[in-house]
Amino acid sequence: MATVTKVAAAPTETPARPGPRRGRPLRWLPLAPATVMLLLFLGGPIAYCVYIAFTNMQLTGASSTDFVGLDNFQRAFGDDDFRNAVVLTLVFTLLSSLVGQNTLGLALAALMQRASRPVRTLTGAIVIAAWVVPEIVAGFLLYAFFRREGTLNALLDWLGLPSQNWLYTLPILAVSFANVWRGTAFSMLVYSAALSEIPKEITEAAEVDGAGGLSRFWHITLPMIRRSIGTNLMLNTLQTLSVFGLIWAMTRGGPGNRSQTLPVFMYDQAFNKSLIGYGTAVALLLLLVGALFSVVYLRLMREEV
Repeated sequence: MATVTKVAAAPTETPARPGPRRGRPLRWLPLAPATVMLLLFLGGPIAYCVYIAFTNMQLTGASSTDFVGLDNFQRAFGDDDFRNAVVLTLVFTLLSSLVGQNTLGLALAALMQRASRPVRTLTGAIVIAAWVVPEIVAGFLLYAFFRREGTLNALLDWLGLPSQNWLYTLPILAVSFANVWRGTAFSMLVYSAALSEIPKEITEAAEVDGAGGLSRFWHITLPMIRRSIGTNLMLNTLQTLSVFGLIWAMTRGGPGNRSQTLPVFMYDQAFNKSLIGYGTAVALLLLLVGALFSVVYLRLMREEV
């Protein structure tokens, strides 16, 4: 019986695939111009400010600039005016951003969902108009509203209620209200977009099961827009920490230093008192506070695995 022998076919050589890292540098090539611009116009000034913060640079009265190490930061933590500015900055941020803009923006977004189209259009136009007004213009408008002979006191006198000089008696509350009036539109737009993404079937099913409006809002709406809340809080906080023109136009940090937040204190030290090194050190501390808020919010927004 003849035996049939099978000849194994020689394996064909497959062409070597390019390594996963071979084309990686080319992927970054389109981003190179933007990266260079960021390093030049953002990283460069920040690096120069870091250098200035460790010197005794002054606008006038000094012929040379010397390296002083941590003296500017030690001076800040021992300065009563700096500690007062930190407290007022926290109060201003809490009242106008975390409580005011965030809460009012969410309330307006929720109410506008149930309102008719003309009401939504009119409300949105009024709120957004305050947002698009330049900060310095908004400051003068609110100064005219809160000043002794301003609109608010005229309205109180017409109602027979006692009036006062709000910019003198309650300056930090006045500037906080001004920032709420100007910045609520952003929160309203963020929450309006988030609420529109909630499927109506979920809320309708909860309503059929007997859940009330407050229960639906607490157990369904808020959990589903949690990430939007975190994003809005982070952006509002960072924006509020840097508010300068609004406060400067209304009170210039006064009377005394009763509305002098960190940006106003930094400007006063650097340009009014010519202490560029000290003012820049305060600016770096403010930058550190903003970075700390960002890290906290980003950790809170992290999805649970």
